[in-house]
Amino acid sequence: MEYRKDYSDLNGHEEIEIVNAVEGSDSYEYSARMKERIAFSETGKPYKGISVIFPAYNEEDNVERAVNAALSSFRRFFDKIEIIVVDDGSRDKTCERLDALAETTPEVVAKHHAKNRGYGAALRTGIESAQYDLIFFSDSDLQFDLDEIELLLEWIDHHDIVTGYRAKRADPMIRKLNAWAWGTLVKTLLGVKVRDIDCAFKLFHRHVFDGYKLESVGAMINTEILARAKQNKMTIKEVPVNHYSREVGEQTGANIKVIFKAFRELIEMHGKLRKPQGAAMDLAMNKK
Repeated sequence: MEYRKDYSDLNGHEEIEIVNAVEGSDSYEYSARMKERIAFSETGKPYKGISVIFPAYNEEDNVERAVNAALSSFRRFFDKIEIIVVDDGSRDKTCERLDALAETTPEVVAKHHAKNRGYGAALRTGIESAQYDLIFFSDSDLQFDLDEIELLLEWIDHHDIVTGYRAKRADPMIRKLNAWAWGTLVKTLLGVKVRDIDCAFKLFHRHVFDGYKLESVGAMINTEILARAKQNKMTIKEVPVNHYSREVGEQTGANIKVIFKAFRELIEMHGKLRKPQGAAMDLAMNKK
């Protein structure tokens, strides 16, 4: 039985109904792989720690729900959790609600941009702030079921990156067409062949980001990360995940300014990566 959980409690209390792997069970049923890791764990959890990153722009009605959802889902698998929420210059009450949440929830790390700098810039701030070996990011609009982190964890021991792809995308047709066109262009120019490059449900090892500094400030950030990984011969595993309609708030991905910025960054990235020697020099410069 599959259904979305209610993360509506905004006061830090976990009044959240957990879906068990075995319906009617009182405890969570771990997979065989997770049980194997627990057998060798000193803490009784499969993994030691994870940094969870949520970019947030005008998400006053979602930020607390996203944090509660992450705490509920990730506590099953990790002994230590930090949830880095990056307020990207929001104009609503996201800043105030995030700061209040950080005061009462030790796991929450609040980061603020004085002005809106872009989705990529928010992710960069989160990645640069992350302290654990495993780094996960998703959007703070709750269009993904964070319980499905287990689907990614099943593969992360054997791959550098595990990325979700939306098995059935719950977006308007225009956004689906834009995503198809963008994915086709990225595959043609950069050779990054993944099914859903911008899916905001990705898990990384920290070493993925070693040796270079991310540059994208807009929606191009996902493409840059995977293009760099491909260049450095890292392995990428794709896993299908569920996708749900946004319940509150407004999407900004279809904003014309966001789209133009992504195209500009794509052309710049293509110029840097198209020649092996140029890419190598670029990496060397970023190491300094």
